[in-house]
Amino acid sequence: MKKMLSIAFAWLSFNSLSAQNTSVQNIEPRLEALLAKMTLDEKIGQLNQVVGDISTGTEVRSDGLLAQIRAGKVGSVLSHTNFDNKTAIQQVAVRESRLGIPILFGFDVIHGYKTIFPIPLAQAATWNLAAIERAERIAAAEAAADGQHWTFSPMVDITHDPRWGRVMEGAGEDPWYGSLVAQARIRSFQGDDLSAVNTLAACAKHFAGYGFTEGGREYNTVDMSEQRLRQLVLPPFEAAVQAGCATFMNAFNTLNGVPASMNKHLVSDILRGEWGFRGLVVSDWNSFGETIIHGAAADDVDASAKCLSAGSDMDMAGGTFQRGLQKALAQGRVSEQQIDDAVRRVLRLKFALGLFDDPFRYLNPNRRAQTLEKPEYRQASREMAAESMVLLKNDGGLLPLDPKGPFRKIALIGPYVNSIGHKDYMSFWTLGLGNPQYDSTKVVTPAQALKPRLEEMGFEVTVTEVCLDANCDEKALSAALNAAREADLVIACLGERGIDCGESRCVSTLELPRGQERLLQVVSRNNKPTVMVLFNSRPLAFPWASENVPAILVAWQPGFEAGNALADVLTGSVNPSGKLTVTFPRNTGQIPLYYNHLNTGRPQANFGQMWTSGYLDVPNTPAYPFGYGLSYTTFGYSGLTLSKTAIGPGETLEVSVTVANTGKVTGQEVAQLYIRDPAADIARPVKELKGFEKIRLAPGERRTLTFKLSAKDLAYWNHEGRFKADSGQFRVFAGGNSVEVLEAEFELKE
Repeated sequence: MKKMLSIAFAWLSFNSLSAQNTSVQNIEPRLEALLAKMTLDEKIGQLNQVVGDISTGTEVRSDGLLAQIRAGKVGSVLSHTNFDNKTAIQQVAVRESRLGIPILFGFDVIHGYKTIFPIPLAQAATWNLAAIERAERIAAAEAAADGQHWTFSPMVDITHDPRWGRVMEGAGEDPWYGSLVAQARIRSFQGDDLSAVNTLAACAKHFAGYGFTEGGREYNTVDMSEQRLRQLVLPPFEAAVQAGCATFMNAFNTLNGVPASMNKHLVSDILRGEWGFRGLVVSDWNSFGETIIHGAAADDVDASAKCLSAGSDMDMAGGTFQRGLQKALAQGRVSEQQIDDAVRRVLRLKFALGLFDDPFRYLNPNRRAQTLEKPEYRQASREMAAESMVLLKNDGGLLPLDPKGPFRKIALIGPYVNSIGHKDYMSFWTLGLGNPQYDSTKVVTPAQALKPRLEEMGFEVTVTEVCLDANCDEKALSAALNAAREADLVIACLGERGIDCGESRCVSTLELPRGQERLLQVVSRNNKPTVMVLFNSRPLAFPWASENVPAILVAWQPGFEAGNALADVLTGSVNPSGKLTVTFPRNTGQIPLYYNHLNTGRPQANFGQMWTSGYLDVPNTPAYPFGYGLSYTTFGYSGLTLSKTAIGPGETLEVSVTVANTGKVTGQEVAQLYIRDPAADIARPVKELKGFEKIRLAPGERRTLTFKLSAKDLAYWNHEGRFKADSGQFRVFAGGNSVEVLEAEFELKE
């Protein structure tokens, strides 16, 4: 029996805003002097955020916006894209309202602003934190130059259900890696100085549990143990506090019956109490008002009292505080001190952004013209898109395409070979482009880039777009069949529409949508080698293709430079190096399926083994596991060694492994380190990621990597709410994915 080791860790608690090196001095005396002048209406006004000219949910009346601002009844405007209108709004706020308090403009900057990058899930697949930081620095620079102050990003939710439409906004299924990505994105958005004109205030969302909604359905219920909450959900949020994230956003969901917006345990006890967060907490769209619909509040007064008392500050787009907070105060449900504290957090953010010193610092038209859509931004987007692509299969070395090989005629086919109709190759979350029905004309499609590139190499290329609507299926399939018949090689561009990626874009099945696997089956009748390119925002299931298509490349929704990045990878200019941060299932019925699962009391060793935890019709194993991704070269792992056979609570273990490029071309490999505690206080996962390093190796080159582990890396949240590590034996694994690994053991001593 193991003995428990209590590990005491000093949680970092600080004022995230004061941690910024802003040019604003002596904020607090100025803030208090202003607060003393404010009426109750003006205070409540600072807690009121209203919608601008892009709507993403509940319809909220915005008539008389300027009149409300003059009266001091609006503190923030969200989703406003018109630059000149933002200037006019700010002029009214600072020149025509009684106290001249500037407006705070907030916006969802999810994967680029004017220059669109790959979706966040794709960015995570690069395993390149520096590249992620570069993408978000560009997004921040563009958004700030266009007059935005605050981004509702990063989304740091961990999820095990890819049917959830917002899986595309996060970093995947692992809380340790998700924490690193969260901090990288926050650092990039906020920089070292929130008042700088090329930075944005970040917002960690959705606090908390949103990625575990039942059925993978948006806005749905979440119910989980405290242990699971702290082990899987909260680590990226705590990492966000440690990174100095300026703001947090409530989740839509209930957590164990309590709506997140009024959940004192989440906001007051953990976020503000344990973690010492002093920044602003904003609701999600009308989530204060939705506590009434949940059945956890009776009316606007009740909802206002419960949300404010829980520690939430700003009401996004719902008007609940406007209607109910003053009455809640009159009834003694809240105190003026609580209102003042919330207002302080709003004003403190505005001071930190430099808006009181210069309300128009983000509204310089010359800087805007010089900043937006620079050519180097598109180049960065192209490089990240290529690095994010994950090669799942490459039987016989079909890729990269070689002009000296056996193929001369190439057919580009599929619904996403040249599509500009539904924000394809992007997502719903490209609101910075303005019009929600933006036609993607700035996107480079696969046909636009790949056809001329291949023709320059000497290939003959045809392009056949495929309509998958019911009224043209048979004609489209016939055209695809004929194109494949005339070709030596087929490249099929399949996947999801861009407009189907994002909030309120959940699905009930992960199988290739709109009959696309049937399209592959029809094309295969010609027995021509096929490359399947997937433009997707979530893991998809394609069992027939996995069995029968020799080459499969996950391109994700790669952004503006989709076609150029794809051409770079397929022609070998870029050797693919992406690795999955989400598990790809064999079929939807396996969901939830994730690498860091518990073992169960009857694990299934072999498919079909009875009286074990498994299915009759499909193995428990995934189609493609977490951390998986191929290259045009091969890598070998050897020499896993440990610096010690045992460590104590204050010691560090060094784990070394040698990685060699055993192929013929230079490539990048993501070496991964995992641990397992096989006999703890409670059941622990079969593997947990605790380290990685991305390296570039020339053919024949080898490198020894060293990872460090401490007792803190071995600790976990137990069923008694204690963060602790157990003495005893541990296993450590190293390899190129979560399945194919070398293994060693060590002991943690008491």
